[in-house]
Amino acid sequence: MIKDTLIDGYQNAAHRSLYRALGLTEEEQRRPLIGIVSSFNEIVPGHMNLDKITEAVKLGVAMGGGTPIVFPAIAVCDGIAMGHIGMKYSLVTRDLIADSTEAMVMAHGFDGLVMIPNCDKNVPGLLMAAARLNLPTIFVSGGPMLAGRVGGKKTSLSSMFEAQGAYAAGKIDDAKLEEFVQKTCPSCGSCSGMYTANSMNCLTEVLGMGLRGNGTIPAPYSARIDLAKRAGMQVMELVRKNIRARDIMTKQALYNALTADMALGCSTNSMLHLPAIANECEVEFNLDMANAISEKTPNLCHLAPAGPTYMEDLNEAGGVYAVLKELSKKGLLDLTVMTCTGKTLGENIEDAVNLDPTVIRPVEDPYSPTGGIAVLKGNLAPDGGVVKRSAVAPEMLVHEGPARVFDSEEEAQAAINAGQIRPGDVVVIRYEGPKGGPGMREMLNPTSAIMGQGLGSSVALITDGRFSGATRGACIGHVSPEAASGGVIGLVQEGDIISINIPEYRLELKVSEEELQRRREAFSPKTQNLTGYLKRYASMVSSGATGAIINQK
Repeated sequence: MIKDTLIDGYQNAAHRSLYRALGLTEEEQRRPLIGIVSSFNEIVPGHMNLDKITEAVKLGVAMGGGTPIVFPAIAVCDGIAMGHIGMKYSLVTRDLIADSTEAMVMAHGFDGLVMIPNCDKNVPGLLMAAARLNLPTIFVSGGPMLAGRVGGKKTSLSSMFEAQGAYAAGKIDDAKLEEFVQKTCPSCGSCSGMYTANSMNCLTEVLGMGLRGNGTIPAPYSARIDLAKRAGMQVMELVRKNIRARDIMTKQALYNALTADMALGCSTNSMLHLPAIANECEVEFNLDMANAISEKTPNLCHLAPAGPTYMEDLNEAGGVYAVLKELSKKGLLDLTVMTCTGKTLGENIEDAVNLDPTVIRPVEDPYSPTGGIAVLKGNLAPDGGVVKRSAVAPEMLVHEGPARVFDSEEEAQAAINAGQIRPGDVVVIRYEGPKGGPGMREMLNPTSAIMGQGLGSSVALITDGRFSGATRGACIGHVSPEAASGGVIGLVQEGDIISINIPEYRLELKVSEEELQRRREAFSPKTQNLTGYLKRYASMVSSGATGAIINQK
């Protein structure tokens, strides 16, 4: 064990004295030391229950013969951070989480790890750390929020943001808006649709790093506590068998995750996080793979915001394993990969059953024969832009319209609120990329306002920033290169015609190359007077097309 090098012999007597200062008995010191990385805090609704999850994991580790030691990871609530400067600090925490976890583990000699994330950046941040550290590791999340109910219909956070847009357009009154406020988010947990947090927790199951139900068992259910205890016990099996993170997160497992992403209709943010995780695993992984996998992978789920079903419904329908079982019928997965159960993925899903074909479509009758995410390219996005096509209205899959250009989210939001956006427009929001934002803010406020005003089937939005998993509509993000790096999106002028063709994966600015060259010669990207962590991040971060990673190998 790693820890043995810290406690054996006279030369480590000082280490032993400090373990004694922790109150650890000799017996506890001799057992495998398991680091429990808890993302608990009292400001993120998805994390407010993680103290209970952490205690259950500690009990499981002790039951399995290990010594559990808890240390923290930070977490930002994307919903609370949305629409103001706080969102600049969301994506950037992914690297802080990975780096600080690495520092704690390497400094203290843990033999295994249990990661307890829940919301958007904690899951990929801790997956990145797990790959980097390559110890026996297992994940158990806090689970999804239960759906709200307004007017007899299930709701989620996207419903709340769209209600704001409806209110601004005069379509609902104060009383109805307040009803949404009171009823939309009824429990702890990660927001109840297939948003980024739930996408990544589901993909953790696919990657083999979490036990069955990790992505779908609702946060308030007692089954979540049971799962946490089992995760604590199971990490001890991983330690005994020396099954490490990179034994599980292989190239084949990452391809499985991208395949499942297409079937589940996950958040576009997975196109940032999967490449970043792959980078830590030293696996080649790029956006160009997405369309090839999408072409052969049917979309089986339309969870909110794409449809009327929620994470609790997916759980009752059989969860992630039932989706994987459907995909396995077409031979779309590598079932030989190892998982944290100590068994292969094929063995894990052998008894999985699709219990509700209205929630998980049979593979023979999908929502569409192609996957939920598409990567578009063209002169406006030479390195790619990402759209959640499973959440796009059919009439907007192909669209052409005049550009309405804004150099920040705030400028665009003001124009939308003032009723200045018209049917047919293509809203362009730039200088919101990884470097230009910095931090690649999510655009849930403007996209929800567009939806709330009834423009979702006639207006598109394009940005070098990104979108919340709660976004729906013809919204294309991650446009690369970004404006701050001299990308063509920085050259777009008011009224330019933009052509979107999602079935053909095309995104074009209808301006001649001669005119674009003239604009390039006169173009100087806007800059900001940054300080602190954002300044350092902006100087180091890569393009959205490569996962907005730093510390590139």
